[in-house]
Amino acid sequence: MTWIQHEIVLAPRRRGFHLITAEVEAALGAMPQLAVGLLHVFIRHTSASLSINENADPDVPRDLELALNGIAREDFPYAHTLEGPDDMPAHVKASLLGSSVTVPIRGGRLALGTWQGIYLCEHRDRGGPRHVVLTAHGQPAAASAAP
Repeated sequence: MTWIQHEIVLAPRRRGFHLITAEVEAALGAMPQLAVGLLHVFIRHTSASLSINENADPDVPRDLELALNGIAREDFPYAHTLEGPDDMPAHVKASLLGSSVTVPIRGGRLALGTWQGIYLCEHRDRGGPRHVVLTAHGQPAAASAAP
């Protein structure tokens, strides 16, 4: 079994749901190939999150953003307000969605479903660069070919 870890820095994005599958795959491609394994994707922030959801219809990320804004409203009487009106709702949204996703690896590639993609869920108006740790664990491709 092999363990591989790599950190990527995602460019700042506006508030909303942003597909990062290609960036994760590019980083995975730079790692030694695994025939079978798991990729754990972890975001090192408390005001952004990660999610796996539909990657085909642009209405999906828009609707997810609208729904979360309805659940964690900026006009709620939060006590934690020093970092602006979008900060505490961002923490609530990040708690609801979570800081990590795990994806199977098959043949050196992510084994996502046809309509699935990995999203950075940016909950701040100006969240800045986001640091994501990729940890892969599994059977190396060369080792699986051995008799």
